[in-house]
Amino acid sequence: MARRPLPRILSNGGAQLARSRELARTAADSATDVLQPLITIARGLRRLASAARRRWTHTPEDRRGALLFLVASVVLTVALMPYGPLLAAVTLMAAAAWQGRDRTPPAPEGPDDSGSQRLASLYEALVPYFSLAEDPEPLYAHGGSWEKAFPAYEFGDDGRFTHLVVHYPAYFTDGEAAARARIEHLLAAKAGRGREYRFDWDEEANHLTVTVLAPLATDIAAQRFVTAPGETVLGFTDPTEVQRTLPLTSGEERRDVPPVVWRTGPRSTEPHLLALGQPGAGTSTLLRSVALQALQHGGDLVIVDGGGTGEYACLTGRDGVLAVECGLTGALASLEWAAQETERRLIAVNRARQEGRPPPDDTRRPLWVLVDRPSAFAHLAAADGRRDPQSALRMPLRHGRAAQVTVVVAEQLDAYDTLSDAVRQHTRARVVLGPAGAGLLASVLGAPPPTTPVERTVPGRGYARLGTGPVHRLQVPATPDPYDDATGEALRNAVLELLPPRTTPADGEHVPDVPGGEQDPAAPADQDPDQAGARPAPDGTVPEPAAGPESAPAAAPVPALAEAEPERPRTVPTLTKPEQPKKKRKSVPTLIKP
Repeated sequence: MARRPLPRILSNGGAQLARSRELARTAADSATDVLQPLITIARGLRRLASAARRRWTHTPEDRRGALLFLVASVVLTVALMPYGPLLAAVTLMAAAAWQGRDRTPPAPEGPDDSGSQRLASLYEALVPYFSLAEDPEPLYAHGGSWEKAFPAYEFGDDGRFTHLVVHYPAYFTDGEAAARARIEHLLAAKAGRGREYRFDWDEEANHLTVTVLAPLATDIAAQRFVTAPGETVLGFTDPTEVQRTLPLTSGEERRDVPPVVWRTGPRSTEPHLLALGQPGAGTSTLLRSVALQALQHGGDLVIVDGGGTGEYACLTGRDGVLAVECGLTGALASLEWAAQETERRLIAVNRARQEGRPPPDDTRRPLWVLVDRPSAFAHLAAADGRRDPQSALRMPLRHGRAAQVTVVVAEQLDAYDTLSDAVRQHTRARVVLGPAGAGLLASVLGAPPPTTPVERTVPGRGYARLGTGPVHRLQVPATPDPYDDATGEALRNAVLELLPPRTTPADGEHVPDVPGGEQDPAAPADQDPDQAGARPAPDGTVPEPAAGPESAPAAAPVPALAEAEPERPRTVPTLTKPEQPKKKRKSVPTLIKP
């Protein structure tokens, strides 16, 4: 189905809408300033009318007549006096202006006692780092004043800092990473632990801005993202870090959230991804999210699960999923086929270009190779005397971008050293999930994070860096295993709705599913009469049909129906024709030699 283009106002009208809002806001502020006296008088008249109504309501009924006579006498006297109505109107306007004045108490110019104590304590803690004995007029000194050191500050409802600007002397070595790290560690400890802080250093003005970051949204479930082919949403980040938002649905609420988009394809500078994390940090969740998005855009998947926990069983037998392997033999065969398929695509594309033709269609379809915990297979291969399956990834990693082959590897942080050199060199897009130190994040991502890592994080929370770009905070959309009993009903349904249908048999036949995974022994109404009497023999085989001019070769032995596995239905239905051999779904496509 062709994708309908977004309306022009949604696709390229963001700047125009922003300018329109700014102009409307400026016009409203100007009108408010001009009409402020009228607004004040109207507010005062309303308050005077309310006071008169309350006075009339509280007056007893036997005294209301006297009150009316008094008011009428005053009005008559004022009307008969020279300039009486004019003086009465001026008096009424003055009374209304006095009653309509803004009675909001002014905000305190400085912090309260608790805030002053916090600022003084922070100032004293920074004295050893921002002072020198040779400085004739030190900005930081024991017993000094903190007003010049902290030009701007804000406090939250809990009394802790939410925003702070620190002015430091010019001789401080703000260009050294170690000196910066000491100051950031001190400020994070004094401002309150358990929160994430962003530190922005302005070397020219000698200012350090400390900002408390709000937690990222964790209620975003897996769904169809509005992205183009070749774009994959890794997660979501702060609104100030990216210039793009995606419309998402969270329950019954619709909102725009800034995403971290990873672009793949022939023109991508980061064609492969490496995800690292502690156990339970959400690396498998990230791989499931990537797999569902790849299937949404018509890609083929080869999944190798080194954990062996069945995290990807929901993808088995789906359209576009070529194989889901959990054993060493299947993993080696799948990765070797991926390497040969990459080579075949390269040769086909090269020949097409030499002949002046467009590349074949089978080389344009994206192929995704998802490998979870390859270190587990490395130990098994070494014990069995086989080669490491990671060696088969060398070809897709080096030449996969030109062949539309994308490799995604997920591994635990403690096994980062066991990854091959090819995996570490060619995976320029990096994701680290779960708690990790600043030094470890800098070594894996290639740059330190701009925020302070927290000790406790929710699953799917971490950092991402695409190539040489900035380091972003990341929250992976919730994509749990739908077959897990601990998964909530809402999240299970969200994942199941994104799964493609089951693979259709090659001959187009469809056999209805029967509870227990067995086939219905009753023959269908439209079955061939020559096959109606074919029934499994007691030894578990199907007898050969009567010989004839159009009879097919004898069928291979087929297991008896009673021996079918009831735990899991087959992805490919059993053939009903006894003269044809039973087809088995191959987990790995046939190797094609170039």
